[in-house]
Amino acid sequence: MARTAVVPETIDYPDSDGLPMAENDFQRKTMTYAIDALDAHFRDRPDVYVSGNLLLYYEEGNNKVRVAPDVFVVLGTAKRDRSSYLLWQEGKAPDFVMEIASPSTYRADQGPKRDLYAGMGVSEYWLYDPTGDYLKPSLQGFRLVEGQYEPLSTTRRADGTQAARSEVLGLELRLAPDAPVREALRFYNPVDGEPLRSLREAERGREEAEQGHQEAVVRLGQTEADLRQTQDRLQESEAAREALEAQLRQLERRLRREGQERDDPGRER
Repeated sequence: MARTAVVPETIDYPDSDGLPMAENDFQRKTMTYAIDALDAHFRDRPDVYVSGNLLLYYEEGNNKVRVAPDVFVVLGTAKRDRSSYLLWQEGKAPDFVMEIASPSTYRADQGPKRDLYAGMGVSEYWLYDPTGDYLKPSLQGFRLVEGQYEPLSTTRRADGTQAARSEVLGLELRLAPDAPVREALRFYNPVDGEPLRSLREAERGREEAEQGHQEAVVRLGQTEADLRQTQDRLQESEAAREALEAQLRQLERRLRREGQERDDPGRER
């Protein structure tokens, strides 16, 4: 009797869990900024993948266990679009994960998720609370050491800004106390000391620069027109001066001639 070959079951790993991207605007705007700013910062690195709110499956054959980090960065992998992140196919866990606190997630972020990411081997785990309602301090970073997360040190700048360095990203995270909630957290490049801008902010910066350039061109054109008018007036003044000098020379010659005639009345005229 012929034996029937067993066909392995194909497991589907959905790219959506049906949940909203964020629970509130504070969480959404922070998430959008972080993903966009990091993506723009690493745009020239083909081996750096930046994403967020993407389902990450970490157990092959089991599509029920998954997590969707708010923001994550993977170093040493292909920069390409993905519908989900399959840990066993990618071959490595994210190097950087940030979870942004919301009313329904902040407890899991500090407990089960933290243990899950440590078990995966995520090198740095960050927590951020945009409203300051759930975490004290609002920004917390952890580095994986021998399978356990240890707190990263933070500093307080003279202006009151809280700062901590991500060794994985080579960037500094700063939390300004007097900034609007949606703009409080910023990534800074220690090379030039400038904050990373989101795609929207970069586009707005380009528009402002272009507008400034156009205004400068208009001002330059006006300056050139004023210069031409000034040159024209100078030329007119020079011509008038030359005409006046010619008239003066004619007058001087006439006066000399009349003076000579008075001195020599017998001179023929």
